[in-house]
Amino acid sequence: MIPVTKSFLPPIKEYMAQVQRAYDNEWLTNRGELVVELEKKLTNYLQLEESKILITNNGTIPLQIALKLLGNGGEIITTPFSYVATTSAIVWENCTPVYVDINPEYLTIDASKIEDAITEKTTCILATHVFGNPCDIEKIDRIAKKHNLKVIYDAAHCFGVRYKGKSIFEYGDISTCSFHATKLFHTGEGGAVFCKDPDLFHQVYYSHNFGHNGPIAFYGLGVNGKISELNAAMGLAVLPYMDDILKKRKAITAEYIKQFESQPSIKLLQLFRDTHWNHSYFPILFESEDALLKAEDKLKENDILPRRYFYPSLSDLNYVKSQSIEIANDIASRVLCLPIFYELILDDLKKVVQVINRSAC
Repeated sequence: MIPVTKSFLPPIKEYMAQVQRAYDNEWLTNRGELVVELEKKLTNYLQLEESKILITNNGTIPLQIALKLLGNGGEIITTPFSYVATTSAIVWENCTPVYVDINPEYLTIDASKIEDAITEKTTCILATHVFGNPCDIEKIDRIAKKHNLKVIYDAAHCFGVRYKGKSIFEYGDISTCSFHATKLFHTGEGGAVFCKDPDLFHQVYYSHNFGHNGPIAFYGLGVNGKISELNAAMGLAVLPYMDDILKKRKAITAEYIKQFESQPSIKLLQLFRDTHWNHSYFPILFESEDALLKAEDKLKENDILPRRYFYPSLSDLNYVKSQSIEIANDIASRVLCLPIFYELILDDLKKVVQVINRSAC
């Protein structure tokens, strides 16, 4: 079987050596030595200049905290082409998602359409860097400043992405990331918040720790968003391999592109300008949903398991107000993500492409 992804597993001895440290410290959670060390190492690895990082127990809690602090129960302009957590976090925090259609080339929110969606109730823009492809950050920033709005970037797919020479996590009022086991860098389960403003970062910090501002004082409302030492141990064991992981995925991407050069019916993702990509996914666009379904069936017949990220469009969710989003609905019906992971071998990659090409005949 060839899955769409596989978790990178460091050598068990290296992971257990980190776990042993937690045992020796007799400290399993509540920001122990391993969590603090991982934050410092990630700050260095990502070359963060202004943003500070706070590691959390998953990638959804950062969105919820950001919306609690910045959303103020208002309307949140967002994209319908993202993982469900982007919208569910908005609704969970008693805000209202207002969808703006996507750019058909980059698959991110179409910044040129944002202003038309702004009302007196709008408080925030929550945009996803889809498949690690950056949004039009400058245009979104200009709109936010003009209308006094906050900007949250769902950068769940973006570990290692750089835009104009800076970490993608340096942009927005808050950026969030997922460290789920399926992601490039992972802690098994985990995530992170990135924030430049010291006062806002302090609010994020207490919000992820029940509102604590010291052992017997409470700054405000909070939840339990703390990551365990055992999860941090996985992150510390995975991090030394990141350069190799990124190098391998870049090579896989290059081979896919080479293999699809002679297939005009398949369209590939166009990267936004000035982007250093992380090759987190390999999405392809078919000419029609029927063509996608035909290829998907053939792939499954050959024990190849692609994924339809992100289908259906979030505008179809039964807990949001129905909105007609033409381009996102069309793209969601035609995009398929192909297998890409550290252990993927060339013969398996060629098999994936051959099956897809045969299905198009």
